[in-house]
Amino acid sequence: MIVDGKKIAEEIVAQLVEHRKEFPPKLCLGVLMGEEDAASASFVKIKERVADKLQVVVVRELLSNDSTTEFALRALERLSKTCAGVIVQMPLPPQIDLGQILDALPPELDVDAITDQYQGPSSKKYGGRSLLRAPVAEAVSEILVRTDVAAAGKRAIVVGAGKLVGAPVADLLRELGADVSIITRNEGSLVDLKEADIVVLGAGDPGFVKPEMLKEGVVLIDAGTSEASGRLAGDADPKCAEVASVFTPVPGGIGPIAVAMIFKNLFTLSKEFAKK
Repeated sequence: MIVDGKKIAEEIVAQLVEHRKEFPPKLCLGVLMGEEDAASASFVKIKERVADKLQVVVVRELLSNDSTTEFALRALERLSKTCAGVIVQMPLPPQIDLGQILDALPPELDVDAITDQYQGPSSKKYGGRSLLRAPVAEAVSEILVRTDVAAAGKRAIVVGAGKLVGAPVADLLRELGADVSIITRNEGSLVDLKEADIVVLGAGDPGFVKPEMLKEGVVLIDAGTSEASGRLAGDADPKCAEVASVFTPVPGGIGPIAVAMIFKNLFTLSKEFAKK
């Protein structure tokens, strides 16, 4: 089964359109981003298209390759004062200290669920559980439900340990009862993919996973996005669909669903903190 992420995302956004009526007329999503990163600009445009449907204003704060960490912190502060949610669109220019930026991101505005206060079971807020899941993890959960895949007792391998894909998806799969390992692209252990019932890719290395590296019937969720020959590409060779029981293509698979989940998280945060 090839997952139609665009169709699923449209259904989620249609539900959010109804929920939008519960919020003030002006709802703002802030984005802190590098102004010279073409991939980031493309991703933000996709978010802006969904925002238009939901009558959410997207405000960009752009960082040049000359911007300092202090400049970025001031830009983040401006967004934090005016927006209901904020995205730190990675990668930021290399001279900017990403750790300082994430430390300064208010948890109540963190729609990517990337701050320590909202990640993992150690969170003391909200009864020991995170209020939100990272959008990609939410998208993976949605796909598993819609394709009737039970993760409990399954062997799962996540390739990539990033804060937006690898780490939160691994947490989700453990929560669902899977036996989870995280490996990285340069470990040389990709032969282990043959052992996995569920494989989630988040390395950002176009087409490096081939069908012969996978077991027949694997659930293959490709959340790795990068540019190859000027086009968006995933970590899996498209021919992997021939051996997978569930396959998410790039583009059109996990990405549109994850974008919809950003706005689901925005609405959740807006409702939760309106009570305080």
